[in-house]
Amino acid sequence: MLLLPLLSLSALWGFVLNLTMGDAQSLLRAGTLYRTIGVKSTDLGLQLQAERVRSAEALTTRELTEALGGQRSRTDRSVTEFRQAVSEAGGALGDDLRLPLDTLMGALDRLGSIRADIDNGLSSRLTGLNEYNRILDSIFLLYDHLVTVSDLAILQQASSLQAMGMAREYIARENALVIGALADRRLTGPETAAFTEYAASRKFLHARGLAGLDVTLRRPYEQVFASEPFQSFAAMEARIVRTGAPPPDADAWTDTIDKLTAQFDQHGLAASQELAARTSEAATATVVKIAFAGGIGLIAVLASIIISVRFGRRLAGELGALRGAAVELSEKRLPDLVERLRKGEDVDVAKEAKAIKVSGSAEITDVARAFGSVQRTAVTAAVGQAALRRGVGQVFLNLARRKQGLLHRQLALLDGMQRRTHDPDRLEELFRLDHLTTRMRRHAESLMVLSGSAPGRAWRKPVPVIDIVRAAVAEVEDYTRVDVAAMPVSAFDGGAAADLTHLIAELIENATIYSPPDTVVKVRGDQVSNGYAIEIDDKGLGLPPAEYAAFNKVLADPPEFDLADSDRLGLFVVARLAARHGIKVMLRRSPLGGTTAIVLVPRALVTEQTALTAGDGGEEMAALPSRTRKKALAVVTSGTHAGLPRRVRQASLSSRLKESKPEPSQPHEPEKQTGRSPDEVRDLFSAFQRGTQRAREESSKGDA
Repeated sequence: MLLLPLLSLSALWGFVLNLTMGDAQSLLRAGTLYRTIGVKSTDLGLQLQAERVRSAEALTTRELTEALGGQRSRTDRSVTEFRQAVSEAGGALGDDLRLPLDTLMGALDRLGSIRADIDNGLSSRLTGLNEYNRILDSIFLLYDHLVTVSDLAILQQASSLQAMGMAREYIARENALVIGALADRRLTGPETAAFTEYAASRKFLHARGLAGLDVTLRRPYEQVFASEPFQSFAAMEARIVRTGAPPPDADAWTDTIDKLTAQFDQHGLAASQELAARTSEAATATVVKIAFAGGIGLIAVLASIIISVRFGRRLAGELGALRGAAVELSEKRLPDLVERLRKGEDVDVAKEAKAIKVSGSAEITDVARAFGSVQRTAVTAAVGQAALRRGVGQVFLNLARRKQGLLHRQLALLDGMQRRTHDPDRLEELFRLDHLTTRMRRHAESLMVLSGSAPGRAWRKPVPVIDIVRAAVAEVEDYTRVDVAAMPVSAFDGGAAADLTHLIAELIENATIYSPPDTVVKVRGDQVSNGYAIEIDDKGLGLPPAEYAAFNKVLADPPEFDLADSDRLGLFVVARLAARHGIKVMLRRSPLGGTTAIVLVPRALVTEQTALTAGDGGEEMAALPSRTRKKALAVVTSGTHAGLPRRVRQASLSSRLKESKPEPSQPHEPEKQTGRSPDEVRDLFSAFQRGTQRAREESSKGDA
């Protein structure tokens, strides 16, 4: 949080420092360029101007004089010194000077060929002078790029002095034309036009330069313009432009030009030195300002960094403490609280929602108080939700118990009606009603499971596996579609028999619902190394792998029951029953299509009873619902009982609903139990035989 402002402040300080340093460097660079290239280029220009005058005489007389040769030597020496000055400038030379320097160097390289053309008489007077003019134009182009200062006042004065210097060059060009014309006393038409152009340019540059100079630099030039030599020059210049003929008095022209150019050169040198001194002073002042402002800025930046670091450390400590408290709240205290609520423990909101104790600035304490408020709200909401879940579970339990009591009474009534009924059709209807009532009892038990209550039915002795499976099949609506294969003789703990029956019934019913009605659901079981495995296979469409994974996750670790997810009620019931006894349930795709549900009963619940056969469960078998008897009557299965099981009156009722003296059960002596006459017994068995035959016929049609 503090790093970004510090970086921004440092970057701003660096940017401002770079700008001011750029100005100082620009001024210092201008001073360096003036002392090296500026001075030497000025001398080179003067020497080229002198050689141009001597060359004009030679172009007119066609004679090479010693004066021309000496001037050429001085020019060559100036060229050499200029090249050395360029080398000395070194780093002061920027990219902006490369092009004008290359242009000037190329023009100086042509100086030898220009001289050769003059010596050999191959150039006319105007052509030869124009060749020198081009070299001097390159020098003045370099002058324009030498002015690189960022100070506007100095830049304006430098530009004005540049204009005055260029005006001095046009006077020299006029002089070269006149000197050449004095030798043969005539000016050609092109030469007169060139002279007129030079005169006009000179006047314009003098006016422009004089207007831009300040009082100190302008006063010497004003004195020159008011002097007698300049007045005489201006008059002779105007006469030449008007008549197109050289001045009649050559000595007067030469004397005037010498005096005037000497004055211009003197004032130009003085002005250049004055401007260089100003540039140096400006650079020094700028450096001082930079040092002062940069130092103050650096101190401010360092102070800001120190203060920010100290503040940041303190703030980081406060935030760290707040973060630790928040992490403890979110990762330890609230999860522990939720887990305790899931287990049904009572929670004191005032004790659990204690305030978060942190110290620091007002903002940190405000955030801590806000976290405390959130904590209290979360704890209150969690306790409220837990209370709501317990209330809903209690409602489920109360409704399930009331419903279960009514269903037990209904089953007892049905049992009595079945005993008194001789008509096979009515007996079949009573069997169907008995089957529906048994399924309703299973749904009531599902509500009890979801409420967290244990089942009301339990047996003291182990119950055979085949009896539990058949009891589960009898609780399914489409029980005729279920095929139970032969299973190894074994038994399950009586305390878990009711839950196992319920669990297997839920899985079988799910298989019948989500498979075509003309297919068979196969149930098989076998002993394995770590318990007893029961497989339930259907021939439905199956599920995608992601859904199998999601269902298996719920079966392995059942979450809190969500009232909004009532479509998966059976899945939650199976998961709760499996978790209660350590049973593992897994769903997977069947190799033949559809879904295979695997129930692995742990070895702790399996009892090895090699002598136990189906139907020998004693009172445990007698306590199973009457739908087992119905299954035996209606379906031919892979395993058979030694005898037909019958319901023991009130055996499936809870102890509170049973009568004080239950009727004795004598399955092998029905005559003595019911007090029926021999004719009634004959009619009963005839009805029973007809019902059995009808059930077999219906089963055969279903298999076809």
